[in-house]
Amino acid sequence: MDVESLISRRSHAVEISGIRKVFELARALKNPINLSIGQPHFDTPEPIKKAAEAAIAGGRNAYTLTQGAPELRERLLADVKKKYNHPDRDVIVTSGTSGGLMLAILAVLNPGDEVVTPDPYFVMYPNMVLLADAKLVTVDTFPTKFRLDPDRVIAACTPPTKIILLCSPANPTGCLIEPDAMKAVAEFAAKRGILLISDEIYSAFCYDGPARSPAEWNENVLVVEGFGKTYSMTGWRLGYAHGPARLVEEMKKLQQSTFICAPSMAQFGGLAALDYDMSGYIADYKRKRDTLVAGLKGLYEFTQPGGAFYLFPKAPWGTGTEFVTEAIANNLLIIPSTTFSQQDTHFRISYAATDDTLAKGIEVLRKIARR
Repeated sequence: MDVESLISRRSHAVEISGIRKVFELARALKNPINLSIGQPHFDTPEPIKKAAEAAIAGGRNAYTLTQGAPELRERLLADVKKKYNHPDRDVIVTSGTSGGLMLAILAVLNPGDEVVTPDPYFVMYPNMVLLADAKLVTVDTFPTKFRLDPDRVIAACTPPTKIILLCSPANPTGCLIEPDAMKAVAEFAAKRGILLISDEIYSAFCYDGPARSPAEWNENVLVVEGFGKTYSMTGWRLGYAHGPARLVEEMKKLQQSTFICAPSMAQFGGLAALDYDMSGYIADYKRKRDTLVAGLKGLYEFTQPGGAFYLFPKAPWGTGTEFVTEAIANNLLIIPSTTFSQQDTHFRISYAATDDTLAKGIEVLRKIARR
């Protein structure tokens, strides 16, 4: 059998993540300085692990309801309604934040529809849209130093536009969308009947002010959040989404036919996580950001990130790919901007690392800043 002939055009079109390619490179290096991984470097806090262990020991290992274990879903729904007071807002627990995004995209998009999102963007957005046989339209934010210009977003929206997809704090830049810009896009989406999806996976990691959401100005915004980044439980695959009840109902139907439900024991760990104070970890990451910014200031051009745990500098020479190749030759793993963008000018640093690893990375970056 010619298996190759069986592979769909859709699967052929999906590209392997550039991040995974760097992970493969890491295998060839001896003790690499790894500033490429987009996940917290600390372990899941003990009370969260113990709650999941107790769920396993207590026999809570079967499927939960598709929309989530009642204990977790009801707690999330109460928190969401307290925050927004939207009468029609509902919650679904998903298999990771990416699972929530995929369900929403499949529930809304028809072939030929368009999704508008800023460039740079999270690495999975293009492939998610591709799987729905739709088109991703990007809005260049490089000229504005990654500040979102609502006029550019509005100009990119055409009759086929079905979704505007925003992420704040953003991966890979760490930048936050300013409230005025967020409000303008939210109000435009409401007026035009375009679904605004707000990817808020990094909302806990905001260092210079509170996280804001476009749901403050538009009741029909779908917000996608998760536990993985905040509580360092990325492998648990636990996320949730909240938005208009009619849309959440469709996402529930699709989850029944795909993921079925989020992992049961992870959901009970997530319930415990909601009462765990992460402020010490967040403060430590703010310190790491400041350390990295101070270490590279004057040698690299970058916008200071207000959140997440990434810095997105411009390569001081060559293309982003050429610069990253040199960094890898010096045992440092970072990610070129082509993974997140149509431009090959920048690179992403993750400072979700130990202080020692971060210090070694800064040393290498200072060394190779100039040829």
